Amino acid sequence: MHDHAHGRSGAHAHGGATSAAVRTKLVVSTVATALFVAFELAAGIRANSLALVGDAFHNLTDALVLVLALSAVLLARRAPTPRKSFGYQRAGILAAFVNGALLLAFTVGYFVEAFSRSRAPEPVDSGIMLVVAAMAIVFNATIAAWLHKGSGGDVNIRSAVLHQIADALGSVGVVVAAIAIRVTGWSAADAIVALVIGLLILWTSWGILRETVNLLLEGTPRGIDPDAVARSLAAEDGVFGVHHLHIWALGPSNPALSCHLTLGDVPLRGTGELLDRVNAMLAERYGIVHTTIQLEHAPCDEREECGPGGAGGGVVSC
Repeated sequence: MHDHAHGRSGAHAHGGATSAAVRTKLVVSTVATALFVAFELAAGIRANSLALVGDAFHNLTDALVLVLALSAVLLARRAPTPRKSFGYQRAGILAAFVNGALLLAFTVGYFVEAFSRSRAPEPVDSGIMLVVAAMAIVFNATIAAWLHKGSGGDVNIRSAVLHQIADALGSVGVVVAAIAIRVTGWSAADAIVALVIGLLILWTSWGILRETVNLLLEGTPRGIDPDAVARSLAAEDGVFGVHHLHIWALGPSNPALSCHLTLGDVPLRGTGELLDRVNAMLAERYGIVHTTIQLEHAPCDEREECGPGGAGGGVVSC
């Protein structure tokens, strides 16, 4: 017979950057990016530049990342209900998944048009291309620098900053194409750069789609190694083994963990201190602060090979 002691520590993390100032930055950045997408798209259509249109849609992927980061902050603040005990943190993930799928579908048509243009180039207004692409570089760089300052290391904001930088690089390609067209009159440069930007859109939207599918299927969040977590748990003093380990995400920046810990000679009154130690370690090393941990006071049976906590701690799979 096994005697079970149940330790539960629950806390909801909403990312490292949940201050009002950061929320304001995300709102302003999202609205500004959406408005710039509309402006750049209109300019691309007027200039008959497929590269500029593609750059606008690449900016749209940045807006999606910002929406995901913003939803992680705002929706996580809504109180859970009896029917939604984890709150609404996955609403933003679901929205990002739908938008990412739509962007992938758009990319197929975009590539078809780009290949068609590469075989039969059309006249392009390089002046509009040059001015708007230069504006896009300044815009993306400004948003990236503004978000980065005071972000507090939040994973969603960091992702948004990287996407802004990637889009600025895509706009550099549009500038190069515009200069090439103005100097040489070679209109095919627009289609070639459009193909490169199409690959950027594909890469970005696929990354969003892959990550959101992983979170919706309760996969282990990116950046967390379950084996490393299990080893860290088993290395704690008094822990003989770890099993039934599950790591998933309640929201984009809110990983959660549940597991069973098999204890050695830890008295019942000492389990609270052990839980505090374990939760502190999980929060510090892996950013996991929502945990459900079941403690089992039982010796390992003859089929399990495990040692005392510390260097000899074992990871038991039951």
